[in-house]
Amino acid sequence: MPKVSRTRTLAVAPPDVWRVVADPHHLPRWWPRVARVETGEEDERFTQVLMTAKGRPVRADFRRIAAEALVRVAWEQELAGTPFERLLRSATTEVALAPEGPGTAVTLTVRQQLRGWARFGPFFFRRAAGRQLNEALTGLETLCG
Repeated sequence: MPKVSRTRTLAVAPPDVWRVVADPHHLPRWWPRVARVETGEEDERFTQVLMTAKGRPVRADFRRIAAEALVRVAWEQELAGTPFERLLRSATTEVALAPEGPGTAVTLTVRQQLRGWARFGPFFFRRAAGRQLNEALTGLETLCG
């Protein structure tokens, strides 16, 4: 299962970072390609509307699977019946926070269990995930800093 992590220390206190990462409505402001987030009646589920490189919207549904205030939040993509199901058996994202001097060390981790032909190209998935995590950290740093 490809696992990719990136860490960066932001010059803001953990509560300031937590307010952003714990609320999925902030994702369009810092996570790459997220145009908007939709939520329903359940607080644990949300939909990201992503924009492809060609400008087409793609919907991806998620479920929050962990939340420890000021420490970590994690969500899992719901794949059944979606186009993502052909490539992935599972996909989880975690944001972990740790005090680092006057700032906060933020670690983003993506775990993907690949399916079908995608199992033969984990290098490409790792590289793309690493790029996405770096962009997300830059967005988070800009938003919080």
